[in-house]
Amino acid sequence: MMKAKKYDWKDSNLALFGSDTEKQVKKASAATEPAWSGSGEEVGLKVWRIVKFKVTDWPKEDYGKFYEGDSYIVLNTYKEGSSDNLLMDVHFWIGKHSTQDEYGTAAYKTVELDTFLDDKPVQHREVQGHESDLFKSYFSSITILKGGADTGFRHVKPEEYTPRLLHFNKVSRRVEVDEIPLCKSRITQDDVFILDLGLKIYQYNGDNSSKDERFKAMQYCQNLESERNGRAKAEVLEGGSTSDSHEFFEALTQEDEPDDVDEETDGVTELYRISDEDGSMDMEKAKEGNISKGDFESKDVFLMDTKKEVFVWIGSGASVAEKKNAMTYAHNYLKKTNHPFVPVSCLGEGRVVASFEAALAA
Repeated sequence: MMKAKKYDWKDSNLALFGSDTEKQVKKASAATEPAWSGSGEEVGLKVWRIVKFKVTDWPKEDYGKFYEGDSYIVLNTYKEGSSDNLLMDVHFWIGKHSTQDEYGTAAYKTVELDTFLDDKPVQHREVQGHESDLFKSYFSSITILKGGADTGFRHVKPEEYTPRLLHFNKVSRRVEVDEIPLCKSRITQDDVFILDLGLKIYQYNGDNSSKDERFKAMQYCQNLESERNGRAKAEVLEGGSTSDSHEFFEALTQEDEPDDVDEETDGVTELYRISDEDGSMDMEKAKEGNISKGDFESKDVFLMDTKKEVFVWIGSGASVAEKKNAMTYAHNYLKKTNHPFVPVSCLGEGRVVASFEAALAA
């Protein structure tokens, strides 16, 4: 899978985060955003893409497909048990090569959507390659493609289409799909690969690939054929019986790009208290090791870092400034660590979030 470390988080992508633009989002301006009309009114998933500072609808047939040059907002509205109350989670997803403007817009538009929905959603930040389990659960699979959405097949002539090589790899119980370099050395017998040449599509089944990987790739090919109105045709190749002189291999002419390796952490959970009680915003370590519910106090905001995920817990008695800047606290904290790309969730006191509950000591 692509590692998010390849792009410069600390120096560029979050430059707008915590700026006056983000902080001054108001309910009035949220009400004038046409994209939010009808949001959160019924159970379901909604995805938007950021285009030149604007929030645009993402086609439902492309849900689960993300371009690394773009940023997206995802709203999931649901009910629990027999209750009629609508619950919500809103995520902004940052692609590896998303620009500062796109990322900044996604960040403050997420705050705006939360404001529009009367602070009902739990806010989350997702970074390419480090998506949370909750985010992944919304989609049957997540496909990461190079470039931006405007480079897709629908926006170019067939003869100008740029070939893509997709890797289908089963991780835990899910099949993950990533675009990889057009390089022969990337092809193994353990997984499934799709070479998308625009009008010709090849599905290469490694001899040791799983039935789930093959099935997911077959579905992907069928979707491509459907999207292209029958202009594209797919062909299945079996790994061990495919000659190196086949067009599939002849098209793989790029040099490989080595994957980055994530830095290891000590794995110790840390809890920090965030307070503006003395007039300035201060953050101090409150505890490390096993953290329980009793370690949180309603008057303040707390940041819990499990090293795999960060939670900002907002006490019911926290100040307005503490509440509105929860995601900014997480950013400012994470940019100083060796794990700046982990998922972030901001939740109010009393809100049950499964991943947060699971991280607490019994």
